[in-house]
Amino acid sequence: MSDTEVAPNKNRIHRKEKRMLLLPFSHTLLIWKVEPFTREDYQAAKPFLEESSFATLFPKYREKYLREVWNAVTQALDAHHLNSALDLVSGSMSVRTTRKTYDPYIILKGRDLLKLLARGVPVTQAVKILDDSVACDIIKIGTLVRSKERFVKRRQRIIGPDGSTLKAIELLTQCYVLVQGNTVSVMGPYKSLKEVRRIVLDCMKNIHPIYRIKELMIRRELAKDPKLATESWDRFLPTFRKRHLKTSEKTAKKNDKMEAKNEARAAAGLPAAGPSKPAKKVYTPFPPAQLPRKIDLQLESGEYFLKAHEKEARETERRKQKQAETTAKRQAQRADAFIAPAEEAAPTVEQKRKRKLSAVTEDAVDGTETSKKRRRRRM
Repeated sequence: MSDTEVAPNKNRIHRKEKRMLLLPFSHTLLIWKVEPFTREDYQAAKPFLEESSFATLFPKYREKYLREVWNAVTQALDAHHLNSALDLVSGSMSVRTTRKTYDPYIILKGRDLLKLLARGVPVTQAVKILDDSVACDIIKIGTLVRSKERFVKRRQRIIGPDGSTLKAIELLTQCYVLVQGNTVSVMGPYKSLKEVRRIVLDCMKNIHPIYRIKELMIRRELAKDPKLATESWDRFLPTFRKRHLKTSEKTAKKNDKMEAKNEARAAAGLPAAGPSKPAKKVYTPFPPAQLPRKIDLQLESGEYFLKAHEKEARETERRKQKQAETTAKRQAQRADAFIAPAEEAAPTVEQKRKRKLSAVTEDAVDGTETSKKRRRRRM
């Protein structure tokens, strides 16, 4: 053996070559092309040695629906030579292989079908999981957020107003997404399942789904350009980074805002604004006076010694009095709209004459010279 020759690796003798497909993404991916499993492949191989079976529980509220559609489920599984059973006593569904089953992976597809039916997926959508090109993923989100209110709000973000966010995710990923309880059921291609899982988990980490949806839309547009098939797409994709400011950075930012505000006030000729701090309270070591209890107040007013029907009558009278006051107040507000505004009446002929006479007498009192001059000018 020469120095240039390399000894073959015995561990890689039986390995098959990978079929490489060039995809329009940021980098080249190596994937396997999935070939369908036919009955001829089963005849060439040996039959199954043992029976495989899976069972899953379903909630009580799904019992009525499963009883109605179980015939359709049985027909879909019989086409792939699988047996199924619905146990209403224990609340479980089971699927198992038969002597005619030739696809070794179809039992796992049947298991996924039962899981989707238990999670609330309709049967018309769930039977699509039996195809080789469709896979499913059940994302558990119930333990990702501690606060119940925060969990409900973030789960609602996945759905969006009137289901718009969920519809956008389904259109961009070509998947079926169902948000149910503490889980999110997803059906679609293998690559899209990863994207949906990333969106859902990021949403539960307080990253809004709109950021991931925007990124998917940009990728969709970049995939149309064949020139960018072998290039990196990082320069086109938006970067959303959540960064918490330190205390010193917050103080510096606050001081910058205060300086800019003082400069604007100085330019306007106003005095500088000081720090807006609340007035410091006077410290007293003594605690505040204890407020009287509800029973003490009732003892003072004598209400504590009243009987049950007397208390009820007193409360009813108080409520009626309050209603009467509110009704009177509302009626007064409505009546204000019907009060006519004060109008000035037009002066009569006698009033006009009196005004003219008063004006003439005032001129005569002010000065006789002015009145004589006016007469001479008229003549």
